[in-house]
Amino acid sequence: MRRQFDFIKWAKVWLAISLVVIAVGLVSLATRGINLSVDYTGGTELELQFGQELTVTQVREAVAELSGKSPAVKKVGGGEVGTDFIVTTPRLTDQERLDLVAKLKERLGTEVTVLSVDDVSGTIRSELIRNAVLAVLIATAFQLIYIGFRFEFRSGVTAILAVVHDVLVTLGMVSLLGLEVGPAFVAAVLTIIGYSVNDTIIIFDRIRENLQRQKGRGESLADLVNRSLSETVTRSLYTSVTVLLVLAAILWLGGETTRDFAATLFIGTVAGAYSSICFAAPIWYWWRQAGEGKRSRAARAR
Repeated sequence: MRRQFDFIKWAKVWLAISLVVIAVGLVSLATRGINLSVDYTGGTELELQFGQELTVTQVREAVAELSGKSPAVKKVGGGEVGTDFIVTTPRLTDQERLDLVAKLKERLGTEVTVLSVDDVSGTIRSELIRNAVLAVLIATAFQLIYIGFRFEFRSGVTAILAVVHDVLVTLGMVSLLGLEVGPAFVAAVLTIIGYSVNDTIIIFDRIRENLQRQKGRGESLADLVNRSLSETVTRSLYTSVTVLLVLAAILWLGGETTRDFAATLFIGTVAGAYSSICFAAPIWYWWRQAGEGKRSRAARAR
């Protein structure tokens, strides 16, 4: 029989690691906050027309360098190359706006015409944040319902706890590293949630299969969970490493526009792989063990 690693024996160590990482992240959130993009903080929106075709990257880098502020830039009509762009920066005074346009003309060597100037209001910011939180809550609720129906309520709650673990770790590390949080961040978090739950379901499915075959084996619950994890950990790690290699390539070659998005996914993927193996399974084991203990004491009392 192949020797298997005793995951349950080290469960308290895994939990301590998670708590330390989450605590560091919460301290960072409380002291440093989150680096919200202009889509969430509001600011000044300029529609600029240039005298020659430029790329989104050229305009973004020039505005960031000259204003000292992180802008959001998109080409009117979509695409990457053109003459008309919408540039959104943290709020600019009239003088700062005039100075920025003059410096852009000099920096890019072309005429710059301001077609329109608007303020992105705090109302839009509040609506974006509310919709982002609502999307995460709805996704989490549906997953709890599905897992609870497909497996058991205990598995559903444990999987959601693992998701909360992953989101807290991701938020904390994003704050600690100063990564920008914009609309793409919501997509990253939803992707992390889906990936984490999928990984956890694979492990719970193997535990359920082994529970059904357990009769007559004389195997303890801890040994069963360890065996289930040993049978699935290789697949989980291979999948995670494959995803991480792709994200590493995006981080290296994708440029500034995808860097924060890829970094957020990278952190969440690591957290999701860890929580499925070292957090969700031990929590389920402790909960199940406590339930069996109560039933045993009730049976003896009768």
